[in-house]
Amino acid sequence: MGLALLVGAGFMLMTNLKILPGGGDAIGFSGGTLVFAAIMNFLICGGNALGVGSYAPSLLVFSLLGMNPRAAFPIMMGSAACGLPAAGIRFARAGRFDGTVALALTLGGIPGVLIAAYIVKSLPVETIRWLVVAVVLYAAVSMLAASRSGAAETEPEALTERQVERSARL
Repeated sequence: MGLALLVGAGFMLMTNLKILPGGGDAIGFSGGTLVFAAIMNFLICGGNALGVGSYAPSLLVFSLLGMNPRAAFPIMMGSAACGLPAAGIRFARAGRFDGTVALALTLGGIPGVLIAAYIVKSLPVETIRWLVVAVVLYAAVSMLAASRSGAAETEPEALTERQVERSARL
């Protein structure tokens, strides 16, 4: 995924530098572009459920398809809001999450989304495009660094006593 984001950031960078054509003013899709965007959104949300994250890839795909980043923002937020609760049910039933961290992320996310919505709304589209490149590059480099350091290993960890108790109650 890190390599895919790096390639996508390269395309977005070339669009920003006017090497590749890029509209970036559409507020919706139709026809084949809509079908492609829906399929990509579904795949991105699947990756989100696996812990990959969806904001940078969604913003990148929709922007490269010609959507105004301001219009892409509610789509990415709505996709995550609808997809992650369904994906999280299994983790919740197994007790494989940290409730304190989940609460902190939820409480911090509420004002964060409001601030982002108002900042995104007031920024020029050119600035938003450059922010997309920066966010996608950061996400790509973070993923590649994690995979090199072994932090992204998928070996199952031993359940803690607390998680075993939660699983037994379910």
